[in-house]
Amino acid sequence: MVTSRLAFLVTGGTGTGKTTLLSALLSLADPTDRLLLVEDSAELRPLHPHVVRLETRPANLEGAGGVSLRDLVRQALRMRPDRLVVGEVRGPEVVDLLAALNTGHEGGCGTLHANTAADVPPRLEALGCAAGLSREAVHSQLAAALDAVIHLTRGRPDGRRRIAEICLLSRTPTGLVESIPALTFDPQGHTHPGPGYTALTQRTQL
Repeated sequence: MVTSRLAFLVTGGTGTGKTTLLSALLSLADPTDRLLLVEDSAELRPLHPHVVRLETRPANLEGAGGVSLRDLVRQALRMRPDRLVVGEVRGPEVVDLLAALNTGHEGGCGTLHANTAADVPPRLEALGCAAGLSREAVHSQLAAALDAVIHLTRGRPDGRRRIAEICLLSRTPTGLVESIPALTFDPQGHTHPGPGYTALTQRTQL
């Protein structure tokens, strides 16, 4: 997925290892790629020779000087990123991220809080609508911008963090986007192909 420059999100609940996995995946990017990381705080630690970091800044007591995640995503596009990475998508910056991924910025990625991979499209819809987009506009952007979702879970009671499934984002005849399971992984590590497996292999062929 990384080598094929698919745009993807790493999703899961709190403490499932989203940032750790994303850092590991970014370490696999081509050394000549320029990784531009946009975060609230510097948590991503990819082992890569060409990383540029942008961090948000809160406003001062007078309410001035603040720099939001959305501001940084917009400015990042002026810095010739080969891969635009948003540490955590959780607000109106989703609009600018989807727009960027739809304008030739391949290989973009980020993390998102979601209970299941199936919850990702509704979660992005809620964020996009809260930022002023219509439901139809969110799904149109989403269908063209993102390719896949890597969903993580944390086992109970052992606390083991693992990949639970890899899903493709596909548009349905209704115009809405849904998550199509491509690979699921049981707690023992066995892999089970899903309806989207063939499409995933086609997208990742080099």
